[in-house]
Amino acid sequence: MKFAVLDLETTGHSQSDDILQVGLVIVSEELEVLQTFSTFVRPTVPIPDFITQLTGIDDAVVENAPELQEVLVQLIPLLDDAVLVAHNVGFDAGFLNQALDRCGYHGFAGRRLDTIELLRILYPSITTYQLGAVTEMFGIAHDNHHRADSDALATATLFIEIVQKLRQLPLLTLQRLSALINDGSDLSWFLSETLQLMEVRNVFEPADYDYFNQFALKVKEWTDEQPPRADSDSDPLSEMTFEQYLAEVKQRFEGRFENYEEREAQTAMFNEVYDALNNDQHLLIEAGTGTGKSLGYLIPALYYGIRNNKKIVVSTHTINLQEQLRQRDIPLLEDVLPVPFKASIFKGRGNYLCLRKFEGKVNTKDLVSPIDDVITAAQMVVWLGETENGDQEELNFGNKGADFWSTVASDADSCLNRACPWFKRCYYHRAKQESNIADVCVTNHSMLFTDIQADHRLLPTYSHLIIDEAHHVEEVAGKHLGMQVSYFSFNQVVQRLYKDTRSGLIPALRLKLQYEDDAHQSAWLETIDTIIPIFNDIKEYWDKLFEMFYSFTSVSSELASGEAGQAVCRLKSSELPTGWNDAVTTEGNVHTELNRIIRTLDKMVNDIKERVDDSAIQAAITDLNGALRDLTRVKDELRIFIKLEQAASVFWIEASSAYRYRSVHLYAAPVDVSEQLQKYFFDVKESIVMTSATLSVQKSFQYAAEQLGLVGYEDQGRLKTVQLPSPFNYREQALVVIPRNFPVLKGSYVDQAYLDMLTESLAASARETKGRMLVLFTSYKMLKQVYDPLKERLAESGIQVLGQGIDSGNRTKLTRRFRQQPESVLLGTSSFWEGVDIPGEALICLAIVRLPFQPPNHPLAEAKSELLLRQKQNPFMKLSIPQAVIRFKQGFGRLVRTSQDKGIVIIYDTRVIDAYYGKHFLYSLPGPKIETMHTDQMVQRMREWLSREAIEPNEQKAAIAEGEK
Repeated sequence: MKFAVLDLETTGHSQSDDILQVGLVIVSEELEVLQTFSTFVRPTVPIPDFITQLTGIDDAVVENAPELQEVLVQLIPLLDDAVLVAHNVGFDAGFLNQALDRCGYHGFAGRRLDTIELLRILYPSITTYQLGAVTEMFGIAHDNHHRADSDALATATLFIEIVQKLRQLPLLTLQRLSALINDGSDLSWFLSETLQLMEVRNVFEPADYDYFNQFALKVKEWTDEQPPRADSDSDPLSEMTFEQYLAEVKQRFEGRFENYEEREAQTAMFNEVYDALNNDQHLLIEAGTGTGKSLGYLIPALYYGIRNNKKIVVSTHTINLQEQLRQRDIPLLEDVLPVPFKASIFKGRGNYLCLRKFEGKVNTKDLVSPIDDVITAAQMVVWLGETENGDQEELNFGNKGADFWSTVASDADSCLNRACPWFKRCYYHRAKQESNIADVCVTNHSMLFTDIQADHRLLPTYSHLIIDEAHHVEEVAGKHLGMQVSYFSFNQVVQRLYKDTRSGLIPALRLKLQYEDDAHQSAWLETIDTIIPIFNDIKEYWDKLFEMFYSFTSVSSELASGEAGQAVCRLKSSELPTGWNDAVTTEGNVHTELNRIIRTLDKMVNDIKERVDDSAIQAAITDLNGALRDLTRVKDELRIFIKLEQAASVFWIEASSAYRYRSVHLYAAPVDVSEQLQKYFFDVKESIVMTSATLSVQKSFQYAAEQLGLVGYEDQGRLKTVQLPSPFNYREQALVVIPRNFPVLKGSYVDQAYLDMLTESLAASARETKGRMLVLFTSYKMLKQVYDPLKERLAESGIQVLGQGIDSGNRTKLTRRFRQQPESVLLGTSSFWEGVDIPGEALICLAIVRLPFQPPNHPLAEAKSELLLRQKQNPFMKLSIPQAVIRFKQGFGRLVRTSQDKGIVIIYDTRVIDAYYGKHFLYSLPGPKIETMHTDQMVQRMREWLSREAIEPNEQKAAIAEGEK
């Protein structure tokens, strides 16, 4: 067997286009490179500009190249008896066969393998399959991207790595993969061949796996015995003051990092956090980018926790920050702290795989989507030999991967606990156990509130809490203390229960019961056969009900910050839309029928549970019970919504014109969560430290204190507020430019003259900075309006435009592409205003198109405003301005990420200098140089700033005095 690794460059992406260059590498079965072949090909059409930009191949390069016929004469013998391999083999094989056909040859009929497909299965955690990014990740030399000779060699080296990994898998894993992918495809053949090869070589199973129930796992059995804490005599902290501890930590940092410099703000944070924990105080502490916030709270928290034998819980808003703490900060502290400690990461239960469910799904081949689900299951079989955490965050799923995950995720309702054969290997129970014995448990805001709803049964008992990204707590509290039902809430549960006669928990149970010898067996089967048709009736009622909900939303109430076509309808019991009574009647039918199904199945399940001992049936009814509880939750939440039952809550419907009734979401949220936050946190916990880069507005913490329910705590001596100085020299590192002649937009209408002026200015700025520019919008609609004209203006300068929701909806992928292609402009909306980290030369210009005010017509914003009006307060000043300022500060924070970064922020919204509230925004910035000027003068000023030692311009005289302070 030999492998022919092929790469082609072409004049376009349609298979009627011409081949420009061929690269081929022949690899032996022993994975050695035997031969390489490459040549340019003279095309029959001129090479388009975008292909020249991409590949560097122009008409001059191929002018004297051989024609296609000559190239194929050399190529065909090399492909004889070979397995064709390519990175996206469908593309290259399609072009190859088109070329062979055009020149009168038979098409290539041999086997094909796709390195993308192999990567997906064998490297289930990598986040991109783009050849350049993957070769960089694997450390493969690949200098000339988008040149066929270089790409073919890179793909061949990658293929060798992949096959080596495949051959090193445990035989048990290979057997599982071969049994899963058994569809007669070339991939199926290749796995079977590899398995046979390994069996012939009589490979021993590696000893560092745990072989259980026909799976090879990395994770070993765990014990739930709590290890004893070292006695105080051997505890190095028992005789060490906090000052001595910090000095020791600093010394260890200096020993480990050659250029270590003590940061004044971080040292201040150590002391403030320790004092708050030690004095049973709450602390609001704003620490800007560059402070080293994570270490700023972890170092004092660990000293306090270990010294006083107190559990510290740390909560983040994003999984990203949780992962950063797991992968970077905690391992670093394990190296440098003068005392050993235990840290755990604990997420919501649905993040962990249930091994029992996964085993059942793979063994029965209960796969809804035959192609996607098979690949996802194969990925996970490999992943089980690599993961210690069983956390879905480690997996990069394909299209329907998330749907597959939802059927195998851990959940409380279907958990057998200690009766489960997998219990001692269970990822969720291991994480829970580790959080119980850890000194510091890192969780997330969602989990804090889930724990409250579960009567504190999830997180370990704690009285000291550190909340990072604390500016999100109020919003997360509202989501968790409210509720949400979507069109798919019902469908997803029903799909788990019954998809068709073969798929779903109910048909699976029916199949198992057929072989039971029990007097009640026929009655159980009859019950199932009677129940199944009712699902179709409910589905009809459900669709009808959601069509009504969709009709209540009006596109005239489009949300300014929402994505395209997002419409909203607020519900008030005093002003219900026409036709609401019909919706109430239809919901009544849904409620009645769901009650009937749930009661009947509950009764049957309990009967089976008492009478049948078979472990497979017991597992099946446990899963069925879990799904019935989910169905009960959907039924009950829909009833609360239709009756508008929760006091002090606001109810609304959101939908998208693109997906109509299928896009409907029903929301209920408390208008004010401050009392609940007091009740569950600030009144009962000894000390809560809340930190973020954006907690203050105009140097004041009043807004944060009001939103979080902390008003009055300062007077009682239970709260301290601290704003740490930024470690960056913003005056030297950041220039803020405000084009004072820019038109101001009124409302959400954008006229063409404004768009033309904005596009022209962005294009001129981007040409000056050679791309490396992030543009932040508050509306997806305007982003789309700017995208094409900006792309057109920048094409001749070779600057690429990347648009969120156009080139990709995935923020991580877009950010990576932006970094890899320096001459790019990235257009982003909501999710790009924070959490995006692009340090160094990759980003030197940030444009803020409009101040990020929340749409005032959003039901939650409306309800909050009404509450403030009843309290005789001004909603705009008390709510809209502070929210927008915090968002604005987050956006501004994207530019300067390290002490070496330098760049320019353009604020196109002149309300910052013209409106009475503009100073709130500029005062809140960390001291950059702020200048106003005419649009025509911007590019020259940008050039001076980026090339200087700064030239002080005349324009500086026009700078805002307040901003300069």
